[in-house]
Amino acid sequence: MSSHPPTAAPAFAPSLSRTLATAARVLRQLRHDPRSIALMLLVPCLMLFLLRFVFDGSPGTFDSIGASLLGIFPLITMFLVTSIATLRERTSGTLERLLAMPLGKADLIAGYALAFGLVAVIQSLLATGLALWVLGLDIVGSPWLLLLVALLDALLGTALGLFVSAFAASEFQAVQFMPAVIFPQLLLCGLFAPRDTMQPVLEAISDVLPMSYAVDAMSEVLRHPDVTGDFVRDVLVVAVCALVVLALGAATLRRRTA
Repeated sequence: MSSHPPTAAPAFAPSLSRTLATAARVLRQLRHDPRSIALMLLVPCLMLFLLRFVFDGSPGTFDSIGASLLGIFPLITMFLVTSIATLRERTSGTLERLLAMPLGKADLIAGYALAFGLVAVIQSLLATGLALWVLGLDIVGSPWLLLLVALLDALLGTALGLFVSAFAASEFQAVQFMPAVIFPQLLLCGLFAPRDTMQPVLEAISDVLPMSYAVDAMSEVLRHPDVTGDFVRDVLVVAVCALVVLALGAATLRRRTA
């Protein structure tokens, strides 16, 4: 009887057991990396705390932009940590060893997304609780809706980080993707100026950037007591973008750095 070497699982055939095993491994690694934990959990809270007192002499300013920043800060920190952590796995040879096993790319990406998603839940709870019940962020809508958008934004940052890590050859290059991927969205999302007052080309670009819908969803919670049609549209766009980017991350994941 002839024997055949084991083959890697198909890239788009995720297994629940393999995904959970990958997520557990990532969480064990994070437990021994206090700097990354501090960056993901504490930095968004620290930024919100500082901004609350930066605008202390301008009543109402923190309320008008605090909700938007509550979604933007988690997105940025999760993007940064996820992209570097995934790249570190590849440069150390861990990804190559894992993908030589019966572990598909989709299993790996889903496991990372699940692990960092759990961290994103804690991060969103901390940041939302701080903003609402310590810093006094005044919103009209439900705090649970605010938490939902903050969580989706953090998951979007995780997905973007996993995706861009495939195109970086070093941790320094991974950080360099932030100006290319995050900063244009930050400038065009409507935080600094209403999107409908921008130059038409810039407004059209902002209409296809997921951070624009994240900020719009936060604004809906800030102004409306009930769930609106625009809010549903905005959160669906953010969620779909996160799923699409995760799928692209699985498709572009490489075993090693070239």
